[in-house]
Amino acid sequence: MIFQGPGPRILILGGTGEGASLARALAGRAQVTSSLAGRTRHPAALAGAVRTGGFGGPGGLARYLREHRIERLVDATHPFAARISAHAREAAERVGVPRLAVLRPMWRHEPADRWIWVADAADAARALPGLPDAVFLALGPGGLEAFMGVRGRRFVLRRIEPGPLPLEGAAVVLARGPFKLADERRLFEDYGVGTLVTRASGGAATEAKIVAARERGLPVVMIRRPPPEPGPCVSSVEAAAAWALSGALSSADSGSS
Repeated sequence: MIFQGPGPRILILGGTGEGASLARALAGRAQVTSSLAGRTRHPAALAGAVRTGGFGGPGGLARYLREHRIERLVDATHPFAARISAHAREAAERVGVPRLAVLRPMWRHEPADRWIWVADAADAARALPGLPDAVFLALGPGGLEAFMGVRGRRFVLRRIEPGPLPLEGAAVVLARGPFKLADERRLFEDYGVGTLVTRASGGAATEAKIVAARERGLPVVMIRRPPPEPGPCVSSVEAAAAWALSGALSSADSGSS
């Protein structure tokens, strides 16, 4: 596919709310393609062109950048998509395409929060003894295998779409974010949630569960983010859009990880 039309050719590695917002912000001003991993069968509608599926590693992504004459690459993937971000950096360096990362701001820790920091999902599972039931695993489809060996626990999962369950007997809530505080309060109440396990994803779209846990005085087992790839980064969609259109960061927006 050869792009035609006004503005620079931009590839957004997305699948997040930030990626979708960036595509909308650039609509009509750039030639935008959003790349999705394809884990969700029915993703929300996006502005611009959309491609689904992996690239086949950094070499495949580099080939795509060359063949489609991509001028700027924006990594707006999930903060825990470390492999994809590493591939994006390597591919951009191979081809010489400018790359920018959108790093979602972390949630603010309040005095009432009871956060238990752990390194990964396996450490989160090991942290559960002594913490109250039921356990809301707000981890998405990945990371649940670490809890398969945990016995005597009631688990609550939330998914966008139905699918096979690695945790037998877990309660499943089908819902698509962003989630309002009232929704999270209701979920915690209906399922008797006593402990929240989540990744330190940050961002406004999923912060309500953190607020709900804070209000109820519940422990939150928080999985640390992997370190970001080195290179320029911004924390807002507005700054990313300005960079995508101009190829430069203002002094107020510029950052390096």
